[in-house]
Amino acid sequence: MGFAGYQAAVTGIGMDEHGMLVGELEERFAGGYRPKLVYVIPEYQNPSGRTLSLERREALVSLCRRYGVLILEDVAYRELSFDGGSLPSLWSLAPDIVLQAGTFSKIFSPGFRMGWACGPSELVAALADAKQNTDQCAGALGQRMVLEYGRAGHFDTGVPRARALYASHWAALSASLEAHMPEGVVWSQPTGGMFTWVTLPPGLDVRELRPLATEAGVAYVPGRPFYVTDDGHNEMRLSFSHLDEGQLELAGRRLAGVIARALETADAPSATAR
Repeated sequence: MGFAGYQAAVTGIGMDEHGMLVGELEERFAGGYRPKLVYVIPEYQNPSGRTLSLERREALVSLCRRYGVLILEDVAYRELSFDGGSLPSLWSLAPDIVLQAGTFSKIFSPGFRMGWACGPSELVAALADAKQNTDQCAGALGQRMVLEYGRAGHFDTGVPRARALYASHWAALSASLEAHMPEGVVWSQPTGGMFTWVTLPPGLDVRELRPLATEAGVAYVPGRPFYVTDDGHNEMRLSFSHLDEGQLELAGRRLAGVIARALETADAPSATAR
């Protein structure tokens, strides 16, 4: 993790289909836990694809304001809602305690690593100083490219196309998973972005299945690296950003076949030696 590179102690907070379990965070605060910040991806979270509900957004900003804890809001996927709608950002709800960070890599070019941040003025000033000392500022050419792209209106036309593309991709993958996945396999239902989170029945390890999936022509990211605990062995992240609809249908069918065979093997009775 990025934070681990700076020797930060990281604590995970649970999630459900409505995003971060803010009540769990509140219990930790009440018990004396005081982190430097709370990091959250409210929209179409990587890796789960889930979105933090409005009720929990309001609860989170109220909680962090009460305890004086900064929220780092990552809005990398915010513009990629399938229907073009969005909930209020955390920064819009609490600009005094939220540092919002975004990127152009999802709406301009995947390899274009240029971002931005907004938040409390004293914190943004410190960030600007740190960046200058780290990389001597972002390249002028890249900044000019983004500027001219926006001035020409390409964000206004390109972002809706990206939304429609990802929505179509998810529809194809979702239909394939519904049609082919064996009983006991569940997955998140994203309303934007490019990820879904798949949970297999207990007892299966997605790392052990990777060679079989690779042989079948399917790639996924195991769930374990996304946890700070020893969880995620039977979970995986699927991305639907690159493949087209036909390829996604085939990928879902092939992955379902790999999982179904693994379940059959796990359920088969052991041979008894005579």
